[in-house]
Amino acid sequence: MRKVSRAQCANCTCSPGLLSRTHKRSVSLAKQVSMRNSGTGSPRGASRKGSVFTIDAASLCAPDAKEVNTSKRLEKLRLLMAEYDLGVYVVPSEDQHQSEYVSAFDQKRSFISGFQGSAGVAVVTRDVMCMNETPEGLAAVSTDGRYFNQATNELDFNWVLLKQGVKSEPTWQEWSVDQAIQLSLDSGSKINIGVDPKLITYQVFEKFDKVVRDKLSLPKNTKAEVELVAVKDNLIEKMWIDFEDLPSSPASIIKVLDEKYTGRTYSDKIRDVTEAMNKHKCVGLVVSALDEIAWLLNLRGSDIEYNPVFYGYLIITNQQVTLFANNYRFDTKVQAALQADKVNVEPYENFWTKLNSLSKDFNMANKKLLVPKNSSWEIIRNLKCSFEQPLRSPIEDLKGIKNEVELKGARSAHLKDGRALCKFFAWLENELINKGELIDELQADDKLTQFRMQEDNFVGLSFATISATGANAAVIHYKPVKGECAVINPHKIYLNDSGSQFLEGTTDVTRTIHFTTPKPDEIKHYTLVLKGNISLGNLKFPEDTTGALIDSIARQHLWSAGLDYGHGTSHGIGAYLNVHEGPIGIGPRPNAASSSLKPGHLISNEPGYYEDGDYGIRIENVMYVKQSGRSYNERDFLEFDTLTRVPFCKKLIDISLLTTEERAWINKYHQTVWNELSPSFFKNSLEYNWLKKETAPL
Repeated sequence: MRKVSRAQCANCTCSPGLLSRTHKRSVSLAKQVSMRNSGTGSPRGASRKGSVFTIDAASLCAPDAKEVNTSKRLEKLRLLMAEYDLGVYVVPSEDQHQSEYVSAFDQKRSFISGFQGSAGVAVVTRDVMCMNETPEGLAAVSTDGRYFNQATNELDFNWVLLKQGVKSEPTWQEWSVDQAIQLSLDSGSKINIGVDPKLITYQVFEKFDKVVRDKLSLPKNTKAEVELVAVKDNLIEKMWIDFEDLPSSPASIIKVLDEKYTGRTYSDKIRDVTEAMNKHKCVGLVVSALDEIAWLLNLRGSDIEYNPVFYGYLIITNQQVTLFANNYRFDTKVQAALQADKVNVEPYENFWTKLNSLSKDFNMANKKLLVPKNSSWEIIRNLKCSFEQPLRSPIEDLKGIKNEVELKGARSAHLKDGRALCKFFAWLENELINKGELIDELQADDKLTQFRMQEDNFVGLSFATISATGANAAVIHYKPVKGECAVINPHKIYLNDSGSQFLEGTTDVTRTIHFTTPKPDEIKHYTLVLKGNISLGNLKFPEDTTGALIDSIARQHLWSAGLDYGHGTSHGIGAYLNVHEGPIGIGPRPNAASSSLKPGHLISNEPGYYEDGDYGIRIENVMYVKQSGRSYNERDFLEFDTLTRVPFCKKLIDISLLTTEERAWINKYHQTVWNELSPSFFKNSLEYNWLKKETAPL
């Protein structure tokens, strides 16, 4: 067993991980502001008493500091594991709809580990031979390169970090099975690896089970006995109340999204879905992805922060469409729309009973169900009929291609967002440079939100704003927290990655700026990132091209300098839906190789570069795919059209590294930004003058 000693400080009840997180995110200036501005409340949006999410940085190592590490939680979990005869327990990040971002109630992996990133898996083991009153074992979190820094800072001494994608590092499945096999060999007994079957897909289950079988087949492991088992009682849910109040269930109203924003009616969409079902020779489709349900029904909710979705399941057959959702949350328009579209509504909880009975009927009639691979293991476990699992739901493919109304809405949304961001950067520069004010990362975040709220049809943010100064910008998914965030240092790089939800569309924009005199390496690296952004944005490519094939276009200039970044280059974006949307992407991940780019796809363009402990650079535009007007051998060529309307940071551009074409592209882009945004501002106003300065030709 790996042993890690605690920090050697007097009367300390905090963990080294939490200590290092606070130390890395603070500067002397920040402490002054914290003392001046901090109140007694918990971080914005937090409601978990005694939680690792609500620690007060000022209390760390104080004489009366309360226990905030995960030791007691792991102890309780291992006691429950003993009751359920488990040697290993897996805690995924997802909810039962396989959502990337989840509601407070479903943040079970964050609850047990303290790691707040949106992606990752926690694995906890129990030493079945331990006879001590306090059970022992190991614990690990696996996550990808976007979160390595964040996880290192947030995990306490109980946890090991498994760096997903790093050479020679085991996957969480391999680590889990290795631990289970060793426990079995040591104890001479069977070891069960448990997981809530609603929280992993059947595809993940099959991959996990194969790892179990492959490792057990090795000669050295022939005496071990290990089984992957479904545990329908979620153990984290059972113990949660012992440490914190359970978050309340969503009670917000579900609303209709007007056709002037969607561009298509429900009838149009369900016709296309039915045709796709028939191609698979299936007479039924199970839909569990929340954004697919919202898109198909032209409904929006707010059950998950930043994502305008609501909890529900959908079963589509040739005879009936049934929505399983809590109908007391429907407003009058929703009720009327569903009735007009002949959508049957049943309580959310009835889905499992209905799925079981329907699949029995299908079995008797020799009918087949279409169950996409993003469906949970529990859905497959409940089926009593034959089924087909396509790589993706037909709804995901249909949703990914935006119609003309949605593309027009995306353009409008990015114009609004650009206006808000220009006001923000002009304000921030004035406060820091001209007024000499102390502005921390969270105050900047709040001010930007205020500017966005001034725009028509603003609904909310599309994700938690990354407002990061200096070294914090190197944490790819950094989130400023009240009492722990840093004051923005005008002599260091500042990175802002943020987005909005408008009725017209969803935005996602990143700009990296400097307010004074950047260092030569910052200028060089920024320019290399910008060249990659321009190269991808300018690309023309043949139809049927996947994102995996063009990822290197954005990385080529960094690669030429022996540099790279540890995240994907692009992700799909919804139409007033999730900011991260399938099926497309550009990068090394499997989804980028499984789907080709098509006209109407809305996608980000976000190369970056990160110097741990010093600074981070990322430049993100949103683009859509369209016909280029060119073809070769009867194969059409496609191109991108950039929608984002925010200037680049001229102080960080080394003109000598640009080609003539790149310089011309930047000048043309800046002229477009000026032409489209300047009429919105009063002449000689702060934002007008800032925009004029930032869009002047290179």
